[in-house]
Amino acid sequence: MNASQTPPAQTATGTRPSAATGPAAELATGPAPEPASGPVPEPGPRVVLITGASRGLGLELARALAAEGRQLVLTARNAAELAAVEAELAAVTKVVALAGSVVDDDHRERLAEAAAALGGAGLLINNASTLTGYDLAGAALPRLADFPLTGLLETFEVNVLGPLALTQLVLPQLREHAGAVVNLSSDAAVEAYEGWGGYGASKAALDHVSAVLAAEEPQLRVWAVDPGDMRTRMHQEAFPGEDISDRPLPRTVVPAFLALLRERPASGRYRAADLLGGPPTSPAPAPAGAGTEPSDARTTDEEHR
Repeated sequence: MNASQTPPAQTATGTRPSAATGPAAELATGPAPEPASGPVPEPGPRVVLITGASRGLGLELARALAAEGRQLVLTARNAAELAAVEAELAAVTKVVALAGSVVDDDHRERLAEAAAALGGAGLLINNASTLTGYDLAGAALPRLADFPLTGLLETFEVNVLGPLALTQLVLPQLREHAGAVVNLSSDAAVEAYEGWGGYGASKAALDHVSAVLAAEEPQLRVWAVDPGDMRTRMHQEAFPGEDISDRPLPRTVVPAFLALLRERPASGRYRAADLLGGPPTSPAPAPAGAGTEPSDARTTDEEHR
């Protein structure tokens, strides 16, 4: 099953002023300036806001989007890890990194303001997540009968209410840029896995929030994406003592998210594995078998906020 902390795209690329060419133009304006160093921005959102960006999938998405010339607003709870990411990516593109939690009202406002200062977000990636809302400290995921209610409340605050509240703040910017929202989902949202009730229920709620938002904001793209099995710190926390070295690294699914940006398919729920199989054309149906016995290849792909 998937557990992740983690891009929609715009079709509009903006207009670039044309310039006269030839000797006459050079006499009038002087020699053409040398091209600026750094990546040339790809078509799509110029400003991207990513939560849970200090490690795992969020970090790999930030790296890939920076390489495409996007300007980034990044957040995560761990200030030291986030500062290291900022230092790395600031050599490539404009980066604003603000440490904090997505459940903090003031922090969400600062993130929206930072994106607005760069010209407005065209893409919001709600990647930050939590497994249980508390530190497992090596323990197994709790059954619903034993799930501490304070942890369950935190799980829904981080995985559902935080992303929705941040989306509300950024919606005016996204509307202006005909932008997109990516909400990180999980197969735990559609499959019944023992021990994954709290996390799975929160991701199912986020899937539904995504679907309703898409219906209410038809000018935007709203994608819920199940990234699949990945080798992350959060995955290891979900399976204490197990060897997860056979799981793919988060960077292997980044091309699926870039495909969303490039193709800009209809709003809906997608699986990264399907997107990697070819250009996305329509939302993937929810995986069959909800309520059945779990498969052996349970996955976690999200990172803590």
